[in-house]
Amino acid sequence: LMEKLFQYRFKGKSELAGHSFGNLFIAAMTEVTGDVETALRESSKVLAVKGEVLPASKEHVRLDAIMDDGTVVEGESHIPEVHKHIRRVKLFPPHVQPVQAALDALTNADAIILGPGSLYTSIMPNLLVDGVADTLRKSKAIKIYICNVMTQPGETDGYTASMHAKAILDHGGQGVIDYMLVNNAPISKEMQAYYAKEGAYPVEVDEDAINALGIGFIKADIINESDVIRHDPQKLCRNVMKMVDGMRPGNGSDHYMRGKHG
Repeated sequence: LMEKLFQYRFKGKSELAGHSFGNLFIAAMTEVTGDVETALRESSKVLAVKGEVLPASKEHVRLDAIMDDGTVVEGESHIPEVHKHIRRVKLFPPHVQPVQAALDALTNADAIILGPGSLYTSIMPNLLVDGVADTLRKSKAIKIYICNVMTQPGETDGYTASMHAKAILDHGGQGVIDYMLVNNAPISKEMQAYYAKEGAYPVEVDEDAINALGIGFIKADIINESDVIRHDPQKLCRNVMKMVDGMRPGNGSDHYMRGKHG
């Protein structure tokens, strides 16, 4: 029930419409505790969260997008509304202090997983915080990007799997991804038709183009198709751990540099 509550987005036409309860909870905790790092730590205690949640930065920033036609769209929520191809995203102000604990976690990690999530508005902002991408590149951890299953209207229209990865490399630099995990489970015609009405389509896995970027990939069934298409947590966990274990030195990881079915 708590999981459903925190994922719930308000409906209707009120000022709350479109906002998730989870985001509102964090926003309220931030005002109560004074900063987002403390808010996340205290929220984890209240909710008995396993593991540790760290922000990339404690500073207030705005996410802007530069479109292919040169126009600049200010604010995360406005970016998908203009329906133009995004050239790159940036933070305003452009330089913000990172949270040292987050940098330490990247440095000391055995594996770093990027995603799943909106390419430009969820994953990319973390890489734009000063020091994060640099620390990520230098980390000796295995870096795996979990590619989106469907394109996102107004954000990744027409994007293939390699285009998702290339966008991350363009923003974070070569070395922020070693491998990517992509879905190979078929999506029903009924579900494809449902998503097509919203302008979303299955992400094509263009294998040669992925390898041309200098990264490997694994194809596996990682989705749960019910009323919507989502990454299945158990399938995702199982495949990520297989990748991490299989890529450890001495475990014959070379074959992962080309496509492999999970």
